[in-house]
Amino acid sequence: MEDVSDPPFRSLCKEQGCDLMFTEFISVEGLIRDASKSVQKLDIYDEERPIGIQIFGAELTSMQKAAEIVEAAQPEILDINFGCPVQKVVCRMAGAGILRDIPKMVALTDRIVKSTRLPVTVKTRLGWDEDSIHIVEVAERLQDVGIQAISIHGRTRAQMYKGEADWSHIASVKNNPRMRIPVFGNGDIDSPEKAVEYRQRYGVDGIMIGRASIGYPWIFQEIKHFMRTGEILPPPEVPDRLAAARRHLARSLEWKGPKLGVLEMRRHYTNYFKGLEGVKAFRAQLVTEDDPSVLFDILDEMEARYAAEGTFANV
Repeated sequence: MEDVSDPPFRSLCKEQGCDLMFTEFISVEGLIRDASKSVQKLDIYDEERPIGIQIFGAELTSMQKAAEIVEAAQPEILDINFGCPVQKVVCRMAGAGILRDIPKMVALTDRIVKSTRLPVTVKTRLGWDEDSIHIVEVAERLQDVGIQAISIHGRTRAQMYKGEADWSHIASVKNNPRMRIPVFGNGDIDSPEKAVEYRQRYGVDGIMIGRASIGYPWIFQEIKHFMRTGEILPPPEVPDRLAAARRHLARSLEWKGPKLGVLEMRRHYTNYFKGLEGVKAFRAQLVTEDDPSVLFDILDEMEARYAAEGTFANV
């Protein structure tokens, strides 16, 4: 969720019922070298709590120093990312790259647990590939060195985000009688029905939502409402979508500045207006325009057009 789960986006998710959030993952090398982008990701606000700061890295000393920096930022949780599958992370033996060296994965985790007073959690995948799925053993070993919870994405690194996530291995971890810590499942949850079905079928303690929330923070409230009542909430009305996009853009500009604030909003627009009749031309403008004032004008025009005609057609 790099360049996605920043404070502007997290504030919207929190308002829609997200119980626990994590920052974008932060390079430990960037932190200890005081790189501005990495340090900025430490920004957390009281209304976001409880929140975890997520780090990734591959060197024991760097991880330990980064843990001290994270502790000073005072999150509720320090989370280690052992799951990111992208090549620029994996090639440094960080993220999911460390799944090729489980003893080092355990040693790094042990060092961090001993370096901080914060609860330490881990996010990981099933294994490096289909021939190296040892997640039950790995989860045990990480628990034994002191992590307080584990989140498991139901794919291997080799799968990236292709195919269907296999939650049966996540269930094997949860059903392991030696496991005492909470086990959270992740992968392919994109509807309230699926969230409830998977939680019941696989017995996990909770569910992590990632890609399905991009441009659609309402998914958290929809899932919680369905869990309580068995009823599906209607999707947000167009004025609500426009209001959320406008607030998100304003906060993004404030926190990231005009250049990054505009660029990193673009991935959200598709989902904010997904499935709405006649929105294609407006959406094309939103993902190509660089001027913040013009972007707000586009959103205003969308609101006026919809209020007048009930559609975005004939743009």
